[in-house]
Amino acid sequence: MKVNKIIAVKLLLSLVIMIGFTSCSKKSDSKGGSRATGWKINDKKGGFQYASKFKKQATGPGLVLVEGGTFTMGKVQDDVMHDWNNTPNQQHVMSFYMDETEVTNMMYMEYLSWLKTVFPPDQENYKNIYEGASPDTLVWRNRLGYNETMTNNYLRHPAYAEYPVVGVNWIQATEFAKWRTDRVNEKILEEQRYLKKDAKVTDVSADKVFSTEAYLASPSTAMGGDEKIVLKKGQKGAPAKKSADAGANNTAGNSPKNVYAQRTSGLILPEYRLPTEAEWEYAAAADVGQREYNTYKGQKKYPWSGAYTRSGKRQVRGDQLANFKQGKGDYGGIAGWSDDGADITNKVKSYPPNDFGLYDMAGNVAEWVADVYRPIVDDEANDFNYYRGNVYMKNKIGEDGKVELVSAETQQFDTLSNGKIVARNFPGQIAQVPVDDKETYLRQNFDKSDNRNYRDGDKQSTRYFKFGSEEGDEKGKLRDDQRMYDSPKHNVSTDSLGNMVKKYDKSNKRTTLVNDNVRVYKGGSWRDRAYWLDPAQRRYFPQDIATDYIGFRCAMSRVGPKSDHKKSARNKKRK
Repeated sequence: MKVNKIIAVKLLLSLVIMIGFTSCSKKSDSKGGSRATGWKINDKKGGFQYASKFKKQATGPGLVLVEGGTFTMGKVQDDVMHDWNNTPNQQHVMSFYMDETEVTNMMYMEYLSWLKTVFPPDQENYKNIYEGASPDTLVWRNRLGYNETMTNNYLRHPAYAEYPVVGVNWIQATEFAKWRTDRVNEKILEEQRYLKKDAKVTDVSADKVFSTEAYLASPSTAMGGDEKIVLKKGQKGAPAKKSADAGANNTAGNSPKNVYAQRTSGLILPEYRLPTEAEWEYAAAADVGQREYNTYKGQKKYPWSGAYTRSGKRQVRGDQLANFKQGKGDYGGIAGWSDDGADITNKVKSYPPNDFGLYDMAGNVAEWVADVYRPIVDDEANDFNYYRGNVYMKNKIGEDGKVELVSAETQQFDTLSNGKIVARNFPGQIAQVPVDDKETYLRQNFDKSDNRNYRDGDKQSTRYFKFGSEEGDEKGKLRDDQRMYDSPKHNVSTDSLGNMVKKYDKSNKRTTLVNDNVRVYKGGSWRDRAYWLDPAQRRYFPQDIATDYIGFRCAMSRVGPKSDHKKSARNKKRK
């Protein structure tokens, strides 16, 4: 009997101890205690600051979510052109966001208006910025065609406001995406009162331009270091307690009480950019619509279901599903019958979206993607988020150990092969330099800054390369007769008087147009036959030249979970 009492007392003590530990654990978790140290996160007295209740990434303006997955990249049906450049291969892309439509004339005009206001073209330091970003309106001209109406009106006339912008080369498209990133994040920080209200309109100037990366790296010096614009916590007009705890579009959760917004705030959106070729093709094909009762019905020929360009639905049977060239001398059909509703481009959203909710992924205008063109997709090297074109850069650090910001005096310009002058960077941005052996030493995943010709076009790729010996000239570069891609070498330079000297390569020994400066464009256009509407088709064009049939749309990476789907009952039960 006495033994039983002793055992009972021991069991009672064990139960009390277990309850005590459990209650302490719950108490710690309920008050934001760290699971690593037990210390309180986001303590008012200081310490580690983090948006521990972050919900999900806010959807940027104009974007829709494309849930990632695996797909067959490349052509799997007829290949009458025998290009041999889109052999089928299995790829996987992560979830990302993509513009619902192509970038329109109105969207691009907003960009031009901002540039003209901030960097007045009549000032010597900025005279090339606006012109360098302006689309080439002369792309509409034809030696034997009258197209002056589009030359004079297409970009700026309100009748074409919602039409896709054209005449934009690849370089200009990427610069637009960078500008868009900064303007969107600038608006978010203003709404959360980390920036002065309406400063983006009233106080905007070349020496006070907001740059996302410059703000994150050194917020106190961003926007010219003006404390009346870049606000601190507790400063007049800066975030109050409730505002600081609210995220962008109520998605950031409890934003930490930092003096400035940081990555840990969960407010800053990733950059807008051109989609990779794999992303664009995956989004255009939208094979997600081929699922039925958990059964996959196979890859589609077009962004819509079916093998034809006309709708089979009863209410709109016979209607064209895209804007394309239907035959020789037929850019739309007979007026009033069998018509696709356009002769040149058409207003965005004029045709039904695909299963991801994306419009005009076939027809209207073809679209730039981020990739450098090569005849093959090297799936042996990578089959996850495939992309050819990585040029890794890093922030330039000054002698004082701080990042260097670009100024009007240090801003750099590039002269393209066609003579057009474009800005390489803008005042207020962080100066960039290529990565070096400090970042590449003993790494297995990359060993240099410029990876555009990795495994295809570098020295080891040529038939002249001999392992164990040095090939090329005295600087280790390939001679002209050793280059794998023997493309024309046009050159633009200036003489001693500052006059532009254009040297056009007239050699008849060139064997290809492929080099590290040609980019892929996808999708058919108003000028193309139905053959090019297949998402798997791929073509290329020099990155510094524009046309009247290539436009673009932006993408944004998804951070966090793959989708917004709630956990299944099975997973909840298992948890």
